Amino acid sequence: QLQACGGGLVQAGGSLRLSCTSSGFTFGNKRVAWFRQAPGKEREGVSCTANTAGTTYYADSVKGRFIISTDNAKNTVYLQMNNLKPEDTAVYYCAAGLRGLRSVKPTLYNYWGQGTQVTVSS
Repeated sequence: QLQACGGGLVQAGGSLRLSCTSSGFTFGNKRVAWFRQAPGKEREGVSCTANTAGTTYYADSVKGRFIISTDNAKNTVYLQMNNLKPEDTAVYYCAAGLRGLRSVKPTLYNYWGQGTQVTVSS
């Protein structure tokens, strides 16, 4: 029910914006997140938000470079990724779950997108 897109190949220092849309529910009352998984590595929670104060989280590895946002009118969640680094290379997944405090614990998310590949060249 979630569709992620926007990945691609970009040089280090470049930017990409990932989008995630839902076909079955609205994001407005959900906690939404972006995860990523690089080859040979565990899935990592990158960012999440529930659109209320104090519910936005960023992993230290992306803090100051990535921005999560939601557009309720378009029912879309975005991940703006700036100053990309080769270590950001991974498949990125969007996820949604019941609204709550900020957490990127995967078991809290019961809707997942199919993933979009982000490759950053040095």
